[in-house]
Amino acid sequence: MPPHKGGLAAWGRLAREIRLLLRDPSITTLTTLLDYYGLPADVPGMSTRPPGTPHERVAHVERAIGEAIGDHRFLPNLVLHEIEAWVLLGHDELGALSGDATLPAAVRKLVADAEGAELVNDGPSTAPSKRLLNLCPRYRKTSDGPLVIAEVGIDAIRRACPHADAWFAALTAALVGRGAGRTV
Repeated sequence: MPPHKGGLAAWGRLAREIRLLLRDPSITTLTTLLDYYGLPADVPGMSTRPPGTPHERVAHVERAIGEAIGDHRFLPNLVLHEIEAWVLLGHDELGALSGDATLPAAVRKLVADAEGAELVNDGPSTAPSKRLLNLCPRYRKTSDGPLVIAEVGIDAIRRACPHADAWFAALTAALVGRGAGRTV
């Protein structure tokens, strides 16, 4: 069996799922955790991204997604550029997990050269996941990634990743402002 390839195939299917979930009146906040890198062209805002910083471009797409769904309970979130941006913050954890003593320094340099983990770009060979695989060929997104992120912790992610921090802040505000109910 070939390995699972993640990613969003088409906007329509995700939009249907979001709208189905929002039919439940007990849901007070619904959010997403999707990689910005590799989003299909039919996702709202992708074809109209303005020139500018990666933060401005991803915010544009999130606004367009929110407008397309049109429900105040929906908080779209795209990880800039991939969840591996958060994994890159765990340079020491990656080194320990892989048993490679040189990996932490290489990952720190990668993040420093990009001027931040969220700015490690989204090219086919330069996306965070591709760079991790280049540095650590045994890296597995679905098993190693969550372990490293758990070790890094939300507070460190928030300090190092402004886009992620904005999402956590908006999610917290939504939860506090909307009171009891279900968050999905």
